[in-house]
Amino acid sequence: MPLVTLVVVMGVVSTSLYTFTRYYHDMRGSFSRELFTAFVALYVILMLGFALVYFILAEMGYGLLQGELLQIGNALERFYHAIYFSGVTLMTIGYGDITPVGIGRAIALVEAFIGFLLPAAFLYKLFR
Repeated sequence: MPLVTLVVVMGVVSTSLYTFTRYYHDMRGSFSRELFTAFVALYVILMLGFALVYFILAEMGYGLLQGELLQIGNALERFYHAIYFSGVTLMTIGYGDITPVGIGRAIALVEAFIGFLLPAAFLYKLFR
């Protein structure tokens, strides 16, 4: 059942990103409220999508974070930790209070790479 949930989450995130890129591809030129809102919406979609991936994989038994933060506490606390880790990783802050292990490192690397490229893409779109 968790594998089905993971596939559904990945489908929803992919659909959201596709819809986002489909409807916001025509915006270019000067800074606008719409462009900024689209940028923030993209960050939120990615952060929550990766948080769900971390949460579901942890529910499946994978150890993703050092200290087992995604395995202890109630579901709301574990999901909060997943959102926090996802946000810190996506925005490439990396406080160092939570460290990924195992497959969590690869997922965090992909998320950090996306988070690193988004501001450059935003500026490219803004000044193109």
